[in-house]
Amino acid sequence: MTDIVSIDPRTGAAVETVAAETSEARLDAACRAAAGAADGLAALGRSGRARMLRAMAAELEADRETVVGLADRETALGTARLNGELTRTRFQLELFADSVEEGSYVEATLDSPGETPMGPRPDLRRMLVPLGPVAVFGASNFPLAFSVPGGDTAAALAAGCPVLAKAHPAHPATSERCFAALQRGAAAAGAPDGTVGLVHGTEAGAALVAHPAVRAVGFTGSLSGGRALFDIASTRPDPIPFYGELGSVNPLVVTPGAAAARPQEVADGVTASFTLGAGQFCTKPGLVFLPDDDAGLAVAERMAGAAAQLAPGVLLSEQVRGGYESGARRLAEAGGVRLLAEGTAPGAQGWGAPVRLMSVAAADLTAQTAEECFGPATLLVTYRDQAELAVALEAVPGSLTATLIAEDAEEALAAELEPVLRAKAGRIVYNGYPTGVAVAWGMNHGGPWPATTSALHTSVGVHSIRRFLRPMAWQNTPQALLPDELRDAPQDPLPRRVDGELRR
Repeated sequence: MTDIVSIDPRTGAAVETVAAETSEARLDAACRAAAGAADGLAALGRSGRARMLRAMAAELEADRETVVGLADRETALGTARLNGELTRTRFQLELFADSVEEGSYVEATLDSPGETPMGPRPDLRRMLVPLGPVAVFGASNFPLAFSVPGGDTAAALAAGCPVLAKAHPAHPATSERCFAALQRGAAAAGAPDGTVGLVHGTEAGAALVAHPAVRAVGFTGSLSGGRALFDIASTRPDPIPFYGELGSVNPLVVTPGAAAARPQEVADGVTASFTLGAGQFCTKPGLVFLPDDDAGLAVAERMAGAAAQLAPGVLLSEQVRGGYESGARRLAEAGGVRLLAEGTAPGAQGWGAPVRLMSVAAADLTAQTAEECFGPATLLVTYRDQAELAVALEAVPGSLTATLIAEDAEEALAAELEPVLRAKAGRIVYNGYPTGVAVAWGMNHGGPWPATTSALHTSVGVHSIRRFLRPMAWQNTPQALLPDELRDAPQDPLPRRVDGELRR
């Protein structure tokens, strides 16, 4: 059986053996335990699940020092960044606790019996109910907020679905520590055994998606890995939804007016955004559209000067660094692409990689050059006029974000570009930078393929809970058999739509 080893990316050295790859028997037992926990988790009710989520947040907070230290040793992301990420992770759990108590997410709907223009109508009551056990695949670049205790886990548990977390091989020790905190929180709230489970190993991850107990999958990772799991989920005897976030180039457009009015500000903002976290953000601007004029050239020169002085970033794993280097080579070999600047070279040890800034004319942008290069690199795309910009944007694949840096006086241009950008992404950022995703009711973190497998949903914010629920209706059903949310006088009041009228 293969050992799961924790590696320090700063040195490339193995530090400890964390676990063994999950065997077929242990995987089956974990999946069966999750299935067995589903009714008990639902029986906790909204208030009980809210208590559980808050208890999990408290356990993570109590173990902050150790969790952050482990995550830093396994990812080299730095304790300042990781302390912020743990705070975000705790906040996600607490926000979902609030939303579960508030209750509008279940979409409780009651239609009274009576005569209608179409004839008699029965008593109808409808709400959203949990799907069942959910498999969650953690991301390498967010060992807390998008991993074992992250947003997919919080959303699924809030919905009432047990979670089987697949630990990412880039941070297995962190995954184990966070899993233990979730277990303690579940036990403190009286949740049943099997509410949370943990799986290690590539083969075990594939088998997890195929297991009949699993009813949905949340995934954040590479296009190749996500597509392979998506195909497993889709070709099961009983296909299940696969909510995958797979990769994004996040186009950023700088208008002629903005380039002329604030070249230094734009250059600093774009450079900081594409190099943040060594370029390992899913919302990193990978394609930056600049006007092919003196103002655009000034922005590019400032970016090149800054990039050349930047120290190498430490990437998350040997696999990530290999993908970055091969992606950079692919871009360098593409027609018309020039290397404008390269940061200082990394040392011999660890998974370091230099910053790279490249450029290409909009007329030479192709599907190959428009692919994501995960890491500290971006491609400047120079356009001569608005018509050439519009054509070039058509070559951009589906993304999580699209950004427009423009002046107020360019309102007409912005109005023309907005629908083009809207067709390419799930979130438009105006005069800001896309790295950083707020956890809020109004956030949408999704987008057209290949950014996600389902542009209908978000993986960040309260509305992400919708992925793990299905609608259910009760007709002429006695009060005692109805969920509390649909009874005439629910014990835990919540917003409901009654005979077409929204009532609070």
